Amino acid sequence: MTGLSIRTDPCDLDFLSLGALVHRLDPGVIPFRKARSFDIHVSGGEYNVAANLSDAFALKTGVATAMVRYPIGELVQGRVRETGVTPFYKWFDHDGVRGPNIATVYSDRGMGVRAPVVFYNRCNEAGALLKPGDFDWASIFRGGVRWFHSGGIFAALSETTSELIIEAMRAAKGAGAVTSFDLNYRAKLWKSVGGEQRAVQTLRRIVEHVDCLIGNEEDLQKGLGVKGPEVTKKAESKLDAEMFFGMIEATVKAFPHVKLVATTLREVHSTNRHDWAAVLWLNGQRYVSPTAHLDVLDRIGGGDGFASGLIFGLISGRSPDEALRLGWAHGALLTTFPGDVTMARLEEVEAFAKGGSARVQR
Repeated sequence: MTGLSIRTDPCDLDFLSLGALVHRLDPGVIPFRKARSFDIHVSGGEYNVAANLSDAFALKTGVATAMVRYPIGELVQGRVRETGVTPFYKWFDHDGVRGPNIATVYSDRGMGVRAPVVFYNRCNEAGALLKPGDFDWASIFRGGVRWFHSGGIFAALSETTSELIIEAMRAAKGAGAVTSFDLNYRAKLWKSVGGEQRAVQTLRRIVEHVDCLIGNEEDLQKGLGVKGPEVTKKAESKLDAEMFFGMIEATVKAFPHVKLVATTLREVHSTNRHDWAAVLWLNGQRYVSPTAHLDVLDRIGGGDGFASGLIFGLISGRSPDEALRLGWAHGALLTTFPGDVTMARLEEVEAFAKGGSARVQR
């Protein structure tokens, strides 16, 4: 039905991602310059999808990543265990002073007219040191993997991480896994390593090995160099599905092997009031979700929530329209929880995807 060759035979893992783990310091609605305390969330664009698929959707998932022998590493390992994700670690020793480190992301939640602010400390990051040859892909894929995933955040960390993604994509395709990539264009990350030109050169090489692509209009334009409406001069509504489908046509013309392109559409009225929709292009067919009006607690991770719900739907054999609705519903629910990974249950996701409401459950 989908045109994707998803394995149905017994596999050790339903899903495997490759990326860097980070810890996010979250002072809530207080800006960092006035903060006196914060919550610690374990995150990573690629890891989040694996954690969501394991915790909410009960799939067997794994993550290939860097790990450091020091207390922050121990904290991160504990959170990974809690979500049920199988880790494949490349180990690094901390020198007690300078690293290598698990990167820190600083992100407040904003409030109303005040937008969230995100900045990083990725100095001497262990994840950026990962390179081809660090993982035994033949061993990892030997037991079977249905779906392999990585993303543009990890690709931006260093020259070696992008080469590692390509190595892993080739191994995944050779092992019969579907491959997906979330462009996740982050201007601050790419600016430090060469800007948009470097991003386009790097990401286009990676996408040559990708079956399924996730990304919004800015991702496609600035990450892949696909021509389209100016990001600063968008259509009147950011929920304009036709505009995005036009960009998809240009994308698949440049990358005819890509079978799926999907993204969320978000109209931000304030930090805590969003209109939320999603679109899916699958083998030439177009699908559009309903539009939800969200009361947002923490918007970080909503896109990864969408990707995980969509992938679950496809792996579990749902129709393309139902898979899109599951992604849309899970991404929406994720914005109602603190932190970057899910606290939702499958029953909640399915109920919302079918038109559920916020009435009290008695």
